[in-house]
Amino acid sequence: MSEYDYDLFVIGGGSGGVRAARLAAGLGKKVAIAEEYRFGGTCVIRGCVPKKLFVYASQFSEHFEDAGGYGWTVGESRFDWPALIANKDREIERLEGLYQHGLENAGAEIIASRAELTGPNSVRIKSTGRVVTAERILIAVGGKPNPHASLPGHELCISSNEAFHLEALPKAVVIAGGGYIAVEFANIFHGMGVDTTLIYRGQEILSRFDIDMRRGLHQAMEQKGIRILCHEVFAKIERGADGRLLAHTSTGKALVADQVMLALGRNPNTAGLGLEAAGVKTGQKGEILVDEYSRTNVESIYAVGDVTNRVELTPVAIHEAMCLIETLYKDNPTSPDHDLIATAVFSQPEIGTVGLSEDAAAKAYDELEIYRAEFRPMKATLSGRQEKTIMKLIVNAEDRKVIGAHILGHDAGEMAQILGIALKAGCTKDDFDRTMAVHPTASEELVTMYQPSYRLKGGERV
Repeated sequence: MSEYDYDLFVIGGGSGGVRAARLAAGLGKKVAIAEEYRFGGTCVIRGCVPKKLFVYASQFSEHFEDAGGYGWTVGESRFDWPALIANKDREIERLEGLYQHGLENAGAEIIASRAELTGPNSVRIKSTGRVVTAERILIAVGGKPNPHASLPGHELCISSNEAFHLEALPKAVVIAGGGYIAVEFANIFHGMGVDTTLIYRGQEILSRFDIDMRRGLHQAMEQKGIRILCHEVFAKIERGADGRLLAHTSTGKALVADQVMLALGRNPNTAGLGLEAAGVKTGQKGEILVDEYSRTNVESIYAVGDVTNRVELTPVAIHEAMCLIETLYKDNPTSPDHDLIATAVFSQPEIGTVGLSEDAAAKAYDELEIYRAEFRPMKATLSGRQEKTIMKLIVNAEDRKVIGAHILGHDAGEMAQILGIALKAGCTKDDFDRTMAVHPTASEELVTMYQPSYRLKGGERV
């Protein structure tokens, strides 16, 4: 009989934690998983899933406008925010139930409570005070929005968490940030008819993306009517006499809004977790430091997902969890593969990307071929919409391998998933050229760009 209460104790019921618990329990291990809020984690409860539902909702205003060019007469339309919130909540509740049923069916014990480490092999269940032991402990508590506590008036602001539960749709919103969350919510609110301003301290939004995607999306957003203020930060937020908010910027502007949203990054959710008691080392942001097999400096404690601050994406957390189970319980040491991760920004238009940006590739490779196409998508020809699609392939000139693929346009995220397979397989530009086009589609441009738009050698155009 084991000297421990559990073979595996998982702290955190998000995508990574649930996958690890379910797989381990399915192998016959005695598993418990503790979650203090709701099962599904950020992605399901107040992240990717409800965000994508909001994106769909916000697109209908343009669909209605475009319909006229195709012969449809659309009657008076009206947006009902409470109806969207109620329908979203029902869907999230359904998905949460599926997560819990999956755990129960696998035989994992579900503990609806916060859990904190008390040592290398022990955990306190906060709701009861009971201390349990486990041979191995997995921390998968994710991250939380940075509250930007140094900003005067930050307590008047909302984060993405609260944006999913607003009682009323604001008439005007100001969003601080230039990453995924800020950009996506700017498009969401604007599509729902909200006067929207985005403020960002940097030179251009989406700092880690390819420059053509960044500039193209910036232009498209401003053409829609979203105000983007770069090289700006908030100085303070205050409540006006009329009850609305005044967001004062570093350059002296006073932006009036009903809601001010801070999307200024996320922090690992490790405060008060008992890491010190267990001797677990953390990094500068509070992230849990792990090796290539997701093991901390404490042999019995592991961590996956956003809490490690490696790659903050839901599929990555799930992949890390699956690799961990292979390592711990299948005698198959497996290190997570963080190379060539395809991703999407669900802006309007979308960005889909995999591999290196042009700037990053120029630093890593001596000579590059850049293939670039910019065109008005076919759907826009009758609708009269002026937005452009941009497609770009980054090719290492030495071996012709495609090392980056970037798309700005409708369904770019869907295309990025397929491109991820091609780049992961090591496809060359010749492989792309040999592939027959599907006509008429936007994606056919990916296999019909036969001549490079320009070349780079030593980081300079030649």
